[in-house]
Order: sequence, then C-alpha cells, then structure tokens
Amino acid sequence: MANIDYEQIGLKVGLEIHRQLDTKKLFSPVPSELTDKVDFTFQRRLRPTMSELGEVDPAALEEFKKGRIYIYEGNNELSDLVYMDEEPPRGPDREALEVALQIAYLLNAKPVDEIYYMRKIVIDGSNVSGFQRTAIIATDGKVETPWGTVGIPTICLEEDAARIIERKDREVIYRVDRLGIPLIEISTTPDIHHPEQAKVVAKFIGDALRATRKVKRGLGTIRQDLNVSIKGGARIEIKGVQELDMIPLIIEREVQRQLNLLKIRDELRKRGVKPEDIKEEFYDVTDIFQNTKSKIIARTIKKGGRVLAIKLPKFRGLIGMEIQPGRRLGTEFADRAKKYVPGIFHIDELPNYGITQEEVDKVIERLNLGEEDAFVLVAAEEETAKNALREVIKRAREAIEGVPEETRRALPDGNTQYMRPLPGKARMYPETDIPPLRIPDELKKRIKENLPELPQAKVEKYVKEYKLDKSLAQTLVDDERDELFEELIEMGVKPSLAASVLVVVLKGLRKEVPIENITEEHIREAFKLYLEGKIAKEAFEEIFKELALHPEKTAEQVAQEKGLTLLSEEEVVKIVEEVIQQNIEVVRAKGMGAMGLIMGRVMAKVRGKADGKLVSQIVRKKIQELSQG
Repeated sequence: MANIDYEQIGLKVGLEIHRQLDTKKLFSPVPSELTDKVDFTFQRRLRPTMSELGEVDPAALEEFKKGRIYIYEGNNELSDLVYMDEEPPRGPDREALEVALQIAYLLNAKPVDEIYYMRKIVIDGSNVSGFQRTAIIATDGKVETPWGTVGIPTICLEEDAARIIERKDREVIYRVDRLGIPLIEISTTPDIHHPEQAKVVAKFIGDALRATRKVKRGLGTIRQDLNVSIKGGARIEIKGVQELDMIPLIIEREVQRQLNLLKIRDELRKRGVKPEDIKEEFYDVTDIFQNTKSKIIARTIKKGGRVLAIKLPKFRGLIGMEIQPGRRLGTEFADRAKKYVPGIFHIDELPNYGITQEEVDKVIERLNLGEEDAFVLVAAEEETAKNALREVIKRAREAIEGVPEETRRALPDGNTQYMRPLPGKARMYPETDIPPLRIPDELKKRIKENLPELPQAKVEKYVKEYKLDKSLAQTLVDDERDELFEELIEMGVKPSLAASVLVVVLKGLRKEVPIENITEEHIREAFKLYLEGKIAKEAFEEIFKELALHPEKTAEQVAQEKGLTLLSEEEVVKIVEEVIQQNIEVVRAKGMGAMGLIMGRVMAKVRGKADGKLVSQIVRKKIQELSQG
C-alpha cells in the first residue's frame, strides 16, 4: 500500500478527537476521578426514543434489539443523583467551559454567543439516562498543514460515558465514576487527503489541548476517531484510536479494506449476482454432522442445537479473499453474526476445524451448489442460528453493493472490526433541563488575551534560548515538565542540568521504581540542596530512587540517610591521595596515562558525595605533582 496514489483514489479523512478535562464533572460538583471502591449498584433497561423529527436512529435500534440489562456500580464520594439520572443536571461547570474556550481560541475557532445543550441518544448502556448531553462551544477553526488547510467546523463540550467493567451475554456492568467527566470534542472537515496529514492534524490539536494544562492524561483520557472514505467506497467511522503513531497505519489499512471490497463487488457483478439472488432460506444439515470431529459442532448438537446453512450464489472464492492482513470477507460476515454466535464456518476455509471434505461435499450436494456458489454454516440453538445467518445474508447483500457505511473499532494491529451501523442525525433532540447560556464578551476577551503558549513554540524557544537538544526540549514539553523546568532556571539551575535531570535521570529510573511518586516538591527540594552546595549533581539519581519508594521522606532526609551530602575539599583530597598510594606503581609508570584509572576508582568511593569536576581537578593536580617530584 506504500505506493498508493491517495489523490487518485479520492481519500478523504476527518478526525474527531475527544479529551477529558481535568475539572469537576460537567453537570454536578463531583470530583472527576476513578475508583475501584463500589458502595452500591442499580439497574436499568434502555429504549430508543424518537428525535425531534420523529425518526429513530438505526444504531440505537440495533443496541435495543440486543435486549441487554445494564448494572451500574457507584461510589458515595464520586457519584451523585445527577449521574444516576435521579436529579436534574446543574451547571455546566464554569472551569470546564473556560478551558473549552481556551482550546477554541488556540485552534483559531470562533466561540458561539449562546450555548444550547442537546441530547444525543446512546443506549448501549454507557449513559444511565440513555442519552449524552452535548453542546457546540465554537465553530470555524482551522489547522495549517504542509498539505493544506484543514477546517474545524465544531468544538463541543459534552459528558464522558460510564466505563465498562464486565460484559456478559445479556448483562453489562458499568461503573459511573467516569460518567459526566467533561469531554471536549473536536471535529475536522474531511479535508485530510494523506494518512500522514491526519497525524499532523491530530498532533497540532493534541498540542493545543495540552497547552491548557487542564486536560487529563493517561490511558482512556483521550479517544481519536477517524472518518475515512475513498472514491466509490463509503464513509467509515473508526473509533478508539489511542496512539498518535497508529493513525497513518489505520487509515492505510481502511483504504486497503475498501479497495478490496470494491474488487469483490466488481467480481460479484461480473458473475452476474444481484442482492435479491441471496434468499433467506435456511437448510438444516445437522444430520450430516452427527458423527463430526468438529468439537464446536459436536458440542452444540449434544446440547440440542442445530447446524443450519445458507446458500450464497456466486460467492465461492471471495469469502476467503483477504481484505486486510489476516482478515477476510468471511471475517466481516463473522463480525456481524457475533451478537448471536461466537463464529461461523464458510466453504472457502473448509475442510478445517475438524470438518472433513466428505462433510463439505455432502453440504454442497444438499444445497445443490454450483461451482461458483458458496455456503455458510452456523451451529447454535435453531432461532439463534437463524438470527446469525440473517446477519450474514444482510452483509453478503451489502458486498454486492460495495462498501457499507458503518462504525468500526480500531484493533491493536491497525486493522478494524465492525461495531454497529453508522449513526444518523436521528439521534439528537433538545435538552430541556438546561437553559441556554450566554457567553459574556468580557469572558471571551479575558481568555483570548491570556492564552497559554503552544507546546511547539516552547520547544523552539528552549532550543534557541537555552541551547537544548531538540529531542530533549520536545520530551520536556511532551511530559509537561516545562513549567517546572522554567521554575528551576529561575532558581539558578543551569538549563542543561535541569533538562537532563527532568528527562534523562527520571526516565532512566522508570523501569526500576514508580517515578510517579516523585512530586514536583521533591524535585525542587533536591535542586535547592544542590544550589546550596549540600549535594553533588551525581546524587540526584540515588535521591529520586529512594523518594519514589518512600515519597513521605524529604530530599534532605534521603541525602543524610544515604550519606549523599557533599564531602569537603579536604576530604576529597585525602581520598584521592589514598587511591593514588594504592596504585602508586601504575601512576609512576604511566603518569597522566593513569588518569582514567584513578578517576574511576576515586569516583567509586565519592560518587554522589563530590562534584565530578572537582574530583578531576584534584586527581590531575596530584598525579602531576607526583610525576614532577
């Protein structure tokens, strides 16, 4: 796929970026924190409702058909009646709104004059109420890229969903601690025409979000969704893209999938098959598998289940066609059927899984298949098997049309998997519990005049003003250590040392100790000791290692306990003289050539207790004195 001409195939990509804000919940004064402590549970069943136009969203309808019961776990400190849907919402949270306005200006967008909240129907259980509250905060933003300008038509402020704990057959358990955390949603126009351009746009937006210092960090706090289409294909929404570097690969794999589905469509049309040729006719072939060696089928039959088959005219050889690495058209069929059965069997992958060629031949004969015809088998309780095969029939008919519009989930390897039909406009209706909120001009003015510096501008400043290596400066900013870095410089620490300790030393300890326990106050204390001449720079690593394991201690306590306080110059001279005497023959023979040996042995004794530069000066002086004497 590396040589593909994206302009020729008409690639269009739009981004939707969701990021949690680090404020209280959007419509209740509850901390936006996660917990494993569960104090109570409650239960709901959710149903779709009509939009303000009287339409029912197909994605919501499909979720409803699953007939699931939702169990919610709550915590007394981090849950309240608002997010149990037992009390009207309050707010929205003032701080969250101000952060959203900051982000809007950083993305060159125009804040709206009045905020109107809407309800977005969501009945997969992730919202207790069956809807998510969302409002447009700003419009008409833009991002400049080497490929051209990408628009940002809307920036929204909405509620995050509950987090899933366990999924069972007909029951799903959610925890409501995440429900209601403010979520900024940024949507771009489909003006991205190259996979790498999408990464550039996502990076710029991510930088703007981080610049506010009010967005949450860590797994699950950011979600990037992609909308991808090509000429002749369809718009596909890909959800759950976690890593920035995966964006180009996921787009490339989706392009590959759509191109291959179009090839399958063309071949099916060439073979003369039409959607209406695929009949909803189920063949009971259980008797053929009475003595099968397939464990799955044998187990199903033993439990009283059936083996049903359908005929797919002209599909032979195409169900097994690879459309993404390791995924085939048959995988797409199986993904649709998974809401009813764990998997399906099809002719292009058989004989396999304990199914013999003899059994395959008998099914072909029973269904009266021609050379180009295919079959799909499902083993389950009869009605369940029929429901699963109906999904396969629907997907097979769509294959004749080309690429179906749908929502897919990003997989760790860059491929995608079917989730549900693409949601439509029928999922929105007005929120009646929250009055319109006017944004005062003075608030807009104050926020616009006090915007934070974008991360990339800081990186360039650090390289230019402090002569830092660009990768070092970039890591400082990416790890959000830049404010502390600037504070240390104001204290009198050399920029190169401050950056080295904050990036190299702390990152080097990550595999050994939990560095998240090292607070900014710990770091300030350690540097204060250094500036007062109480510790050497070599002591930082040992001090931070101990503080990571015992964060209740102070840097000065650790320095004293570990004997890391600096030796006097007289004490260093004495140690150097002792080491030289222990290696006198080598020093006399090599003179200054013994410098490395003596330095190494002295530093083994004084590391963390003496400045390396001072040690070097003393060793050099003593060897010279001995050589001249």
